[in-house]
Amino acid sequence: MVDIAPSLLSADFADLKSELKSIEEAGCTVLHYDVMDGHFVPNISFGADILHDVHRITNMELDVHLMISDPMFYVDRFVKAGASYISFHIEAMESVEKTHELIKKIKEAGVKASIALNPGTSYEAVIPFLDEIDMILVMSVQPGFGGQKFNPVAIDKIAALSKYKKEKGFLIEVDGGINATTIQDVRKAGCDLFVAGSAVFNQNDRKKAVEALL
Repeated sequence: MVDIAPSLLSADFADLKSELKSIEEAGCTVLHYDVMDGHFVPNISFGADILHDVHRITNMELDVHLMISDPMFYVDRFVKAGASYISFHIEAMESVEKTHELIKKIKEAGVKASIALNPGTSYEAVIPFLDEIDMILVMSVQPGFGGQKFNPVAIDKIAALSKYKKEKGFLIEVDGGINATTIQDVRKAGCDLFVAGSAVFNQNDRKKAVEALL
């Protein structure tokens, strides 16, 4: 799998239905949906109700990124709203046992489970969970803010994780500062799914923008 997952945060919400249609027509099959609670990260974004509405108007898989302090409490709402993937931050989990429990909860609901890693978190933090998860989301910026510059620490992390990928069967996703230049290095390192915001939604020709990244 090699795909671009445009980030909904960069879309024009005054014309959301057309925005989603344009990236579907550009060939995208995954939409990245950032959830921020104002606590785990300073900003606040979308909840489950908006995800439900988005789910009604698109055929894309919904890649839900929970940047929240208590993912266990809220995860059921996003499952019911139509999430295809749910990524939660390892930094938000209080124990290994609770992390295993949350992965099980997500997967038993028929949703793909993913662990997200902040730039300062070692890839080794996810090693105990590689047999259970469907994806690892490597942050190449600090979560919670758009428009940040790509942090190359993500490249080595992706390369280290990709050594386990074939045996364990998970995908690797990268989020933050992805454009036609930075995507080359993370692709070579073994990344499968690339979150892109302004590199897609800020372009007039969305199909051309996606093709330039792929």
